[in-house]
Parts: sequence; C-alpha cells; structure tokens
Amino acid sequence: MEGTAAGAGGLDAVPALEIDPILDERGTRIIVCCGSGGVGKTTTAAALGVRAAERGRRVVVLTIDPARRLAQSMGIDALDNTPRKVDGIKGSDGGELHAMMLDMKRTFDEIVEAHADPARARAILENPFYQSLSAGFAGTQEYMAMEKLGQLRARDEWDLIIVDTPPSRSALDFLDAPKRLGSFLDGKFIKLLMAPAKVGGRAGMKFLNVGMSMMSGTLGKLLGGQFLGDVQTFVAAMDTMFGGFRTRADATYRLLQAPGTAFLVVAAPERDALREAAYFVERLAAEGMPLAGLVLNRVHGSGAAGLSAERARAAAENLEEGRMGDRGPGKTGLRGVPATSSEPSHHATAADSSARPSAAPEAAPTADVTEEHGTDPETDQDLARLTAGLLRLHAERMRVLAREQRTRDRFTALHPEVAVTEVAALPGDVHDLAGLRAIGERLSSPRGGS
Repeated sequence: MEGTAAGAGGLDAVPALEIDPILDERGTRIIVCCGSGGVGKTTTAAALGVRAAERGRRVVVLTIDPARRLAQSMGIDALDNTPRKVDGIKGSDGGELHAMMLDMKRTFDEIVEAHADPARARAILENPFYQSLSAGFAGTQEYMAMEKLGQLRARDEWDLIIVDTPPSRSALDFLDAPKRLGSFLDGKFIKLLMAPAKVGGRAGMKFLNVGMSMMSGTLGKLLGGQFLGDVQTFVAAMDTMFGGFRTRADATYRLLQAPGTAFLVVAAPERDALREAAYFVERLAAEGMPLAGLVLNRVHGSGAAGLSAERARAAAENLEEGRMGDRGPGKTGLRGVPATSSEPSHHATAADSSARPSAAPEAAPTADVTEEHGTDPETDQDLARLTAGLLRLHAERMRVLAREQRTRDRFTALHPEVAVTEVAALPGDVHDLAGLRAIGERLSSPRGGS
C-alpha cells in the first residue's frame, strides 16, 4: 500500500548491521566503502573515520573523491597523497584521525622511484607515454588505489585504514582494476612492443615495423610514429617492473580477502544503486571477501507516517473544493453583504446566533463579520490553501517512502543474509566535523537512526 510506513516488514527479516562493534574490533584493520557513484561513500567513510578515532583507533581515511568534500568537512585546506592529521578529534586512548586523497600520478611515480634505479626511473618519468598512462589510462585510478592501500598497510602506522573507493561507473571496477592492468601488461600489444628491445638495433625496429603492419591501417594512422617510439621506449624501461605490478596487485587482493578486512556496500534507496549493490554483494561472495553489510543512505522518513497518502490527498481535495464540514462561516453575510433570505443560512455559525439571541433572521444586521468576530474569510482561505499544500507534500513524501521501501525489500528478499542499516537523510549537506559525527551516530544507532 502506498501509505505504508518505511521500515516495516522487510528490515525485520534481515540482521541489523552494527557498526560500533566493527570499529571497536582491533582485529579489523581495513574497512572498504564501496558502491556506485553518488550514494554517499565519501561521507560514510569520513564519518566512520571520525567515530573510530574518537573511540580510540588510529585511523587513516583514503579517499579517491576529486570533489574534495572530505577535506572541507574535516577542516583541512586540501588533501594530497600524504596523510594529514585532522584537528578537533575528541579521541580517547590515543585515538587519531589522518586523511588523504589519492594522487593517481604521484602514486605511480612513487612505484617507479621505489622499484627502478635512478637512471631508469628518470627515463620512465620523463617518457611522454608514461605521463599519459599515469595521468589517465583506463583503470589506472582503481589500480593505484589498490597500490596505495598496500603501501599504507605495510607501514603499520595506523591500526585502521578506511578506503573510499573510486567514483567509477561500476562499483566492480575497484576489484577488476588489477586484473585489467595485468591483462594490459601481459597483452599482445605490449609483448609486441617489448620484442624490439630484446632483438635490438635495426633488426628490432624492422621487427616493430613488421609487427605494426599486422595491425589495422586505421590504428597505425591514429597512433603515429612518434607515439609508437615513446611507447616502445617506455616498455623497454618498464620491462623489469611489470612482474612487480602483478605481484603487488595479487598481494593486495589477498589482503582484501583476509579476516581483518570488512566491506561495507553503500547504496541509496534507489533502483539502480541497489541493483549495483546486489551485483557487488554477489561478487564479494564469489571472491571470498568479507562483507560486513549494507549501509542504506539518505532514507526518507515522516513524523506523521500514520496518515496515508490517500487520506492526505482526499483531505487536500476537500479543503480545495470547500467540502470540509468544519470550515466555519462562508461567504453569505460576510464583507458587509446582507443576507437576502428570511430562512437561516446553512452557513450560519454558533457565533452568529449568540451575537443576536433575540433577533429574527429577517432583521439580521449588515455589520461586517470580520470586525464583529475577528474572522477573516481571506485568511481562512489562505490557511485552507496552505493546509492543502502541506497535505499534498505529505502525500508525496509517503509515496517516496513507499517506493524506497519496495526497492529496499526487493534487495533484502534477494539477499536476506546481508545485514542492513538505514541512515536517515539529513536536511542539508555535511560540511564539518559536527555533521560527520551526526552521520556516525546514525550509522551506529539501531537501524541507522532512520
């Protein structure tokens, strides 16, 4: 039914997601907030970081959100590839919060500098193809997020790392990126480009030319000779590092599968977001990765959920069409207009009668009722219109609640084993630590405080 209150039925059949035990468990070392774009992953990750730090954890939040909302909400001018301490945290037992925003290119540069001798590293960093690859190759951002996670975990400086996954078209990109980059490095194109370096000299260039002639003419025209030369130089310099990329990706993948990791799937109560969440839940299960539960963000509620949408609409129509039985005096006899009938009007009120206890109806005076009794028909009409408008707004809100509940219940019916918490929508954006604390409290309260 359209007017059913959100929160009934479906949530009772699934376990409640309890956030504080996850944050307090010292064995939990990594929390990954994942989900499709625009569902509140960054705010959720930041709120979890604040709450965990104020409960005694040494936390670093890694965000990949280019909108820089995390820095602003934490009172930091800007975040970069280096973790920065957040002031204003009311931590106990040494709790601290650091935050950083992934710099994809800088992370790639750090990998090169750490795994190549200075001369080779300089050649790679100055290579035009490398500069393009490190700044925007498809999947590079997700792969570098995995690399940075591995680096942070290896430092062992924090006892909890919270990852805000990239705002990708698909939440699955974060898990797929290492394999995609590995496939690129192992692909026929790269192997073809590596061959000239191994053959060497003119024979090598001849081999390159023969190999490239095997590709389509269109591709050759698009790439151009200079570009191919840059790629071949890059591949020659990176040859010894390719295995390291795959090794580290595999190590980080195993780290994500370990018991100390908890995945939180973040979604909004919308069809597409929950469909993406369902895919991700299934993928995590297939990969043997530990899912903590679903955070359902921005759930709407109502303080008058007992008033159904149908009743609210009907009441609004009655007000707008003047059919309410207790509307008070009508237009007859108002504004100084005399009554023309010798019979009592059906609009007469008790106030009218008490003001003229001995007067016959035909002798009714023509005094202005507004002046005599303090009632203004225009005010009454304005109030009626306002009330009708509020009733229609409530009816629309109840339709939203019903739609969100149906969408959520479809997810819980498919995945009844997944713990769920709902987080009530806030009236405005979160822009400071106080707002992040409020989100943290909603996350930790029963059913998210929805």
